[in-house]
Amino acid sequence: MKEMTRPWLKSYDKEVSHTIDYEAIPVFGYLDRAAKRFPKRKAIVFQNWSITYKKLHHLTEVMAANLRALGVQPGERISIMLPNLPQTIISYWAALKAGATVVMTNPLYMEKELIHQLNDADCQTMIVLDHLWPKVEEVRDKLPVKKFLVVRIPDCLSFPLNLLYGFNARKKGLFTGVPFDGKTVIPWKPLMKGEERISRPPADPREDIALLQYTGGTTGVSKGVMITHQNMTANVQQCRTILHALGESHETFVAVMPFFHIYGLTTCLNLPTSIGATMVPVPRFDPQELLTTLHKRKISIFPGAPAIYSALLLQKNVKPSDFDSVRYCVSGSAAIPVEVLEQFKKMTSAEIIEGYGLTEASPVTHLNPLSGVKKYGSIGLPFPSTDARIVDMEVGELNLAPGKRGELVIRGPQVMKGYWNRPDETANAVRNGWLYTGDIAMMDEDGYFFIVDRKKDLIITSGYNVYPREIDEVLYEHPKIKDAVAVGIPHPSRGEIIKVYVVLKDGESMTKSEVISWCRQKLAKYKLPRKVEFRPELPKTMVGKVLRRALRAEEEKKMQRMAERHAARQAAKARAGAAGDDDSSPEADLETEPRD
Repeated sequence: MKEMTRPWLKSYDKEVSHTIDYEAIPVFGYLDRAAKRFPKRKAIVFQNWSITYKKLHHLTEVMAANLRALGVQPGERISIMLPNLPQTIISYWAALKAGATVVMTNPLYMEKELIHQLNDADCQTMIVLDHLWPKVEEVRDKLPVKKFLVVRIPDCLSFPLNLLYGFNARKKGLFTGVPFDGKTVIPWKPLMKGEERISRPPADPREDIALLQYTGGTTGVSKGVMITHQNMTANVQQCRTILHALGESHETFVAVMPFFHIYGLTTCLNLPTSIGATMVPVPRFDPQELLTTLHKRKISIFPGAPAIYSALLLQKNVKPSDFDSVRYCVSGSAAIPVEVLEQFKKMTSAEIIEGYGLTEASPVTHLNPLSGVKKYGSIGLPFPSTDARIVDMEVGELNLAPGKRGELVIRGPQVMKGYWNRPDETANAVRNGWLYTGDIAMMDEDGYFFIVDRKKDLIITSGYNVYPREIDEVLYEHPKIKDAVAVGIPHPSRGEIIKVYVVLKDGESMTKSEVISWCRQKLAKYKLPRKVEFRPELPKTMVGKVLRRALRAEEEKKMQRMAERHAARQAAKARAGAAGDDDSSPEADLETEPRD
């Protein structure tokens, strides 16, 4: 390969260094420094409760000592199954200081997902919310966990809310009884008490795993991504470099992105801690409550996702003053429609800075400049000390010229160590130091990158390549459409046809023909949807990514049932001695091609 060219460097803000001399420190080193520099500054504010950096630092080291006393060994995996709470932050830092590897577990996981993740990671200890105990108890005998540390929300509330919360829970029948025995099922709060403190530094931050973050794979089996201390601290340093104005004053971050997702963990916990910012954790996303929090807590930094910004725009009482204190909104985890960016900028005084990342890169790799040119639809520029290329989608080795579409590959200090116990999949994802993202992208002459689609979401219909995101964008432009997604579904003669799922805004109505007619005005014939389905909502992940694969799986099941019914009818006719050919077919109702 010829020498790398990096056209994006000329588009950096003048304050941004092209390379970074990375520190080899444990990720909890940022907490240590914040406690020393800003001991009296509030680290966390939650409801009527708050804690300073000095106190947070103290509690995490006390809890770390208690974890060790419970038998937690260096390198052991600890599952943290909590929403965004102060207890999540304390437990995260404590587990790391005890020398353990953190496994952030989605509180929405069902039993099958829990069994897979905790057994794959061999988690011996689990920190879990009391409300989730019935789900965990159901599969307890199928888990490797030996000790359950159970959190109650009032553990981090002050008087009188700590008492009122429990009273209201009992009154509404929401109180969850937990069979504490002090040996295997242990209350979390007493772990904050004790004289002994521990802070065990990793032997080698470049090699020791801080986080085992699970992500879905092409096989559908969730894989553990090994993120080292160095991966995480490098990514924080990159974020701070590209967001060069961060920390000039006392920042306040709203932590609405879930900590169990690596985007939320990095931007709402690691990054604010590194600059001594105040974190305001939000355990449950509610648009009205979030607007109140933004205004009441004087939020200055708002990491979010497209689904969150879209939901805020739909609130009838949203006003620019709700965002008066917000300096920067950063969007990640999914592509944000241009229409949402424009509406958000028009309605509020805040501007969204779009970026890109993936779990395997800790996660951020690209971001639009803070003060320079921001290109709509672009994920921005590669981070300092991060290389990015667009390569052919067949072999993955040929560099493509600006403007050409291919697979995005990335190289940098934030790229994962590999997949947990999956050397073959690691070798497939990371080749010669380059992480193959599976995303189809292009780069322009200025070094800005644009995600076109997921490689596996590419629709091939009648021999044509169709990028579903292009159809999504067209649908988002319609004034009656709230949400939409295009999916390729199997077809016997075309390979695939395009189906769109549409969610209308409240009070609006449309026909399927109107949707197709709108697309016909803006898309080539081969890109037009052949099927339209209206839904009240789309299936999404916690961070707003539409589950295209889930929708496709639904269609495949429908087709299988149709084929089975058709086969049964044919068999019945044969048994009855029916003569003649039956020209009906299980694919008949798939053919709904728009006419010119």
